Amino acid sequence: MLFINVPIMKNFQEIVLPDISDAGLPMAYPSGQKKLPVSGMVLAADMGGTKTELAMFQIEKGKLTPIKNQRYATTDHDSFVEAIRHFHDDGSSVIDCACLGVAGTVEVDVVRGVNFAWEIDAKKLESDLNIKRVLLINDLEANAYGLSALEDSDFEILAEGEKNDGNAVVISPGTGLGEAGMYWDGTNYHPYATEGGHCNFAPTNLQDVELWKFLKDKFDHVSWERLISGKGILNIYEFLRKQNGEKEPDWLTEQLKIDHSPKVISAAAIEKNDPICVETLQLFFKYLAIESSELALKTKATGGIYIGGGIAPKILSLIDKKEFYNNFINVGRMKHLLKAIPIKIVLNDRTALMGAAYYAAMGIIDQ
Repeated sequence: MLFINVPIMKNFQEIVLPDISDAGLPMAYPSGQKKLPVSGMVLAADMGGTKTELAMFQIEKGKLTPIKNQRYATTDHDSFVEAIRHFHDDGSSVIDCACLGVAGTVEVDVVRGVNFAWEIDAKKLESDLNIKRVLLINDLEANAYGLSALEDSDFEILAEGEKNDGNAVVISPGTGLGEAGMYWDGTNYHPYATEGGHCNFAPTNLQDVELWKFLKDKFDHVSWERLISGKGILNIYEFLRKQNGEKEPDWLTEQLKIDHSPKVISAAAIEKNDPICVETLQLFFKYLAIESSELALKTKATGGIYIGGGIAPKILSLIDKKEFYNNFINVGRMKHLLKAIPIKIVLNDRTALMGAAYYAAMGIIDQ
């Protein structure tokens, strides 16, 4: 089994996550606590279909300081218990609380991943790993909580909008498509999970209709995740290649044989080596803009749209901001509302991990 140590933005080992009261976006926690405990040890996890990242944090004088972290492919382990035991093999530190941000639907204390086979039971983990308390939240909830730890430099602005209070949303294309809401109560944000990425894709023109037919033949249910995700990039590319009828270049065929992943399509688009790859990413961003718009309307997200996930930050050069904005506001009578909404891409790929760390710290009891 292979653990991959990855350099972390801003030198992770030196980051001291601020007290909640010093944070950017104010968050409300179920515990009702307003500040971090004075001391304690917490474990945070960001668990997706492709990668899982674990980190241990020490709470010192009301601030979170990272002790160690590791990232590895989710499929490297048969269970999360095995992964934790490998990460925390010395068992020298007693973990007061763990928070796992998981790409799946959390049902009370149990979650099964959408794009991986693990089933995680919080109570069983507490017993098996001798952790005082284990909390499970959706990975997009963790992303939302993590926004409170970010600075201005952690965002790429797609649209300035206006500085309004109000609800906000996070939409994250990655292995799948995650979406979360952030209810604004007038003082704090209350993140909540959704499964909006699995809602029906809605065609808007004749090309979209043909794409829907192509995907309907391939999948029984055509959701937004079938387009706005890593697998979605491959789906769009296959459709366009078939629709265009142009032979795939030999060099691209060879690359896809070695690595049949969206990274190959994205790289070809960035280098402008293949027009189909370029069009693929143009459609990807069109659909991301449209679904972001739909999500904004459904939640009246005047507080902002935050685009997370691992895809968008890696292909910033392919984003036509003007075209994205035009697709985003193309909603007829509600255009005035969407014009006022700020749209930001989250550049920090540790956002969910930071959110899970805060959530764990705020879940420590008997402090």
